[in-house]
Amino acid sequence: MSLRFIGIDPDTKTGDSPTVWVDQEKGELVFQGWKPDPQLEAECAAFEVPGHAVGIPVDEAVIRVPARMVRMIREACDVLDRSDDR
Repeated sequence: MSLRFIGIDPDTKTGDSPTVWVDQEKGELVFQGWKPDPQLEAECAAFEVPGHAVGIPVDEAVIRVPARMVRMIREACDVLDRSDDR
């Protein structure tokens, strides 16, 4: 796997560290974040939209990342956009 580190939560003071990477080989964003509280996870699992199954598949997860990381997420998207141009 070719992970490219983009950034870590700027407010990280301990091991609690939401992080953003890009997998350029697969063209995917990779996030490390906080587990949601059970109520939020239940709300996500119950959410219904056309074309989307209700529930969270076993190979997927709900994570939380702080809004202060938006700049890093944009940077990660830009990296993937540039990768597509090759």
